[in-house]
Amino acid sequence: MSTMQEVAKKAGVSKATVSRVLTGKGYVSEATKILVYQAIEEIGYRPNLIARNLATSKSGYIGLVVTNTLYRGNYFSELLSQTALQLEASGRQIILVDGKHSAREEHEAVQFLLDLCCDAVIIYPRFLSVDEMDLLIEQYKQPIIVMNRKLRKHQSHCVCCDHKGSSYTATRYLIDRGHHDIAFICGVLDSPTAIERLSGYKEALEHAGLPIQDDLIVSGKWTSASGAAAIEKLLASECKFSAVLASNDDMAIGAMKQLNQSGLSVPQDVSIIGFDNIPPSAFLNPALSSVKEPVSEMIHDVVNRLIAMLDGGYFSNDNLYTSELIIRDSVVNGPHFLVK
Repeated sequence: MSTMQEVAKKAGVSKATVSRVLTGKGYVSEATKILVYQAIEEIGYRPNLIARNLATSKSGYIGLVVTNTLYRGNYFSELLSQTALQLEASGRQIILVDGKHSAREEHEAVQFLLDLCCDAVIIYPRFLSVDEMDLLIEQYKQPIIVMNRKLRKHQSHCVCCDHKGSSYTATRYLIDRGHHDIAFICGVLDSPTAIERLSGYKEALEHAGLPIQDDLIVSGKWTSASGAAAIEKLLASECKFSAVLASNDDMAIGAMKQLNQSGLSVPQDVSIIGFDNIPPSAFLNPALSSVKEPVSEMIHDVVNRLIAMLDGGYFSNDNLYTSELIIRDSVVNGPHFLVK
């Protein structure tokens, strides 16, 4: 492996001059720069990026920690693509690291990125608690921004979506259309998002004076197959329901297929709403009603906060985003609907 000293010898300059050319710090004539770059190309020198970052204090790298269970599907695709685009527009490079399957591994992923001299880290947590993330922010000088969780002590370091409120809104819409027996397909219940959406569903029922029927709440695994399995379980229990709220569109799609295979029509027999508004939702038959989260807007806010923390500037203290309920063909009036 070639070294900076070899580049200096080849170009006929000092090692310090080569360093100034690579870092852009200090004056070097154009003729000398050309000699150094020619030497770099001829001997195939590749600078030690970590060493250079330590010397310059800034790398231009932003780390992103996401557990691998979220890598599948449209939601992660939008999250990753929007983060990459926003960081590219600000002249930064993204480095993705797997948070794996525990709070310890998520913490290790953050540490790994900081050891690589990332200027800042974005984390979409699955296992770290709010208290643990507040402590992380206090431990490191580099900015750490948390997505999808509301922090207690460092609210300017988080951007989140009101999952409970959006679930309340979707449930309330079904109630107002005359649906009193509403089934709910949960996501995996070690997910904060799943817990908040279940909480919003229950609160809407309570505020409407409707009972919470535990038999109508079925666990899913965020997949279409688990949505289908949830409908199978509901039908086998002979529970009465006229609508289904599924915690994501994939489970809603599985639920729709299973209802159809069981001889029930959507929406004539059972209305259904999902979450995430994935692209295929609008092209199903019937088109699926869904809750659209403002992922692009949230990512834009995250990047703006990071840039403000790194370079100075202003960012809003408003960090809780609301979702939009998009009604399509998968919902009709329920058996209790009254024309006013």
